[in-house]
Amino acid sequence: MEENAANECMINGDVENGGGGSGGGGLQLSGERIQRADPVDRTMSFARIYQPHQQREKEYPTMQTILLAYQSLGVVYGDLGTSPVNVFSSTRLTNLSEEDLLGTLSLIIWTLTSLVLVKYVFIVLHANDHGEGGTFALYSYMCRHVNFQSKFSIQNTRLESDSDMAYCRRESTLGTRAKKFIEGSSTAQNFLTILVLVGTCMVIGDGALTPATCALQGIQSRSTKITQEHVVWISVVLLVALFAFQRCGTSKVSFSFSPIMLVWFATNVSIGVYNIIKYHPSILKAVSPHYIVKFFMRNGKTAWDLLGAVFLSITGAEAMFADLGHFNKRAIQLGFSFVVYPSLVLTYAGETAYLVKNPEKISDAYYSSLPDSVYWPMFVVSTLAAVVSSQSMISASFSIVKQSLNLGCFPRVNIIHTSSKHEGQVYSPEINCILMILTVGLVIGFKGGVELANAYGVVVIWVMIITTFFNTLVMLVIWKTNILLILGFFLPYILIESIFMTSLLKKIPQGGWVPFAISAFFLTIMLSWTFGRSKKTTYEAERKLSIREMDQMLSSNNVYRTQGICFFFTDLVYGIPPIIHRYIQHANSVREIMVIVTVRTLPIKTVPPEDRLNVGKLGNEGVYRCLVQFGYKDSQDMKGDEYVASVVTKLQELTDNRNEMRKIQTAAQKDVVFIIGRTILKANKDSGMLERFTINYLYRFLQKNSRASVSTLDIPSGSTLQIGMLYEI
Repeated sequence: MEENAANECMINGDVENGGGGSGGGGLQLSGERIQRADPVDRTMSFARIYQPHQQREKEYPTMQTILLAYQSLGVVYGDLGTSPVNVFSSTRLTNLSEEDLLGTLSLIIWTLTSLVLVKYVFIVLHANDHGEGGTFALYSYMCRHVNFQSKFSIQNTRLESDSDMAYCRRESTLGTRAKKFIEGSSTAQNFLTILVLVGTCMVIGDGALTPATCALQGIQSRSTKITQEHVVWISVVLLVALFAFQRCGTSKVSFSFSPIMLVWFATNVSIGVYNIIKYHPSILKAVSPHYIVKFFMRNGKTAWDLLGAVFLSITGAEAMFADLGHFNKRAIQLGFSFVVYPSLVLTYAGETAYLVKNPEKISDAYYSSLPDSVYWPMFVVSTLAAVVSSQSMISASFSIVKQSLNLGCFPRVNIIHTSSKHEGQVYSPEINCILMILTVGLVIGFKGGVELANAYGVVVIWVMIITTFFNTLVMLVIWKTNILLILGFFLPYILIESIFMTSLLKKIPQGGWVPFAISAFFLTIMLSWTFGRSKKTTYEAERKLSIREMDQMLSSNNVYRTQGICFFFTDLVYGIPPIIHRYIQHANSVREIMVIVTVRTLPIKTVPPEDRLNVGKLGNEGVYRCLVQFGYKDSQDMKGDEYVASVVTKLQELTDNRNEMRKIQTAAQKDVVFIIGRTILKANKDSGMLERFTINYLYRFLQKNSRASVSTLDIPSGSTLQIGMLYEI
């Protein structure tokens, strides 16, 4: 019963600091929960209005897709594209033979092919949530088709219309049983929720580490005049400039960075081909995987140790999926398949061909393989590319935080939509500032030492394993894929990634703990926030008012009805929130007309004026419900008379009673007040020590320092009143 109650009141807004739920576009409530609500509450619910038209993946013209593919080079592929600078220099191999180098190159080529080209580009990118990618998108995609009801689950975003879709009608005994198991097991739901939070925090943690590592490793020189201290401070200056540039938005960033990456790929291909022809024309025979087998048979544990370095060649793969919302699936597929992949193969082949003749240069393989005549131009290009390589994880962090906010499991921060054409292109000033501080701190703190290099890529393999697990669930439960195909995806990839993971474990004591520490910091934030919100929604659901109770309270002789109209902001879909009961109970007064307002931001550019307001009447005592819907580019202005006039007009359309119409009009002319509710949580004495610490300290700290959910609304400050209520959980 408690779980049902919690789910009945859960929507996508964040009212921790008062007011309407102005979250992203997922404020749906499932049909099953509508049926469980009592008839009185159902008449006053906007649950069905909260279900927008079923979104479909946007179709782009061919030229626009090509343009997006070009733009993606500067945002998505910087990390992947600059990996040749790091891989061979990280191998630490000695006494190299040609067979060893061919085996290493074959490992790199097949790692790129199997884990990036096949897994991510051709399979995982299809498991997106309305164009959004990343581990959170996989979880949200699952929630649209599986009824998550545990108290700790983030949010159920399933639509009634989903049951009519083709993939839901297909029969699959195993998939159906898996779905029923997840829906019936709160333990399974909690496990999936915690797992996705862990994966998300690891991506954000890597978002702080990647810029630091890429900048330091990319800004290197054979000149003795450029010391490591110079490299550190050049990196700091460039990183600060990079983070300052983020406010310009994805489109401007990509148009600025894409030419750099295009030059980078083109020059690397040219140099790679030159080295192949000059040093070892038959080097591409390493495409044959039998060189991998021979390499492992000959080197044993040394080959296993090498996997940690080989993995650096694909550390940007997860960012490619997480950045999906900034572009589209087809653009990212085109960019990787026709530009990035062939460029990387030829670049690695060119480096290997050079090393066959100069094996002693492996510690500085990339820069040593550059012809002397182009060294300094390539040093400039590589320095710029090193800065650009950080962009993929920064943009991915913005996307992931946006998705986290939409599902209500991250403290509210400012999300700015930087494009009117692409809803997924976002920027967060607070997250940008946090990442900049962490990144600069890592660069200065470790001074470009080996510990920072060892930390690079360690958490990414865990994110890949989590992605493999969730994608397998999607194939089983949603896509209804044949079990043989599911096993053909899951078993090979979980085996390959587990082998890489075991090789990377040895880096943890040597600096690999850094991204785990950053991830733990963000995980503490997300778990505390999610736990606090689950307690809050349960509390409100159990203490909500019905229309009958509201009528009885307002008809009491102890309550005085003052002239005017009051707009009370809330996000509770079913029933009336307990803070309104507390307000009336202690003030013994309420305006003649009280409008309970819920604000919602839809995942579209703008909402037509005729669709912006939805109103309903609650009982017989001048109480109404109003849902205000905005697009992400709409001005949320409620200062002028236009908003009040439009609400009054809508309210008058509800009734044919002339006295009621006159009463509404007179109230609006007398006085207008906006009331924002603020709730504070406190753990009761029966709670455990960990729960009290989480609620009373962690959650309350996050609540005080996050943005109010109505902060995006432009409300007249002179007519605004904030009231508070203590929830003893």
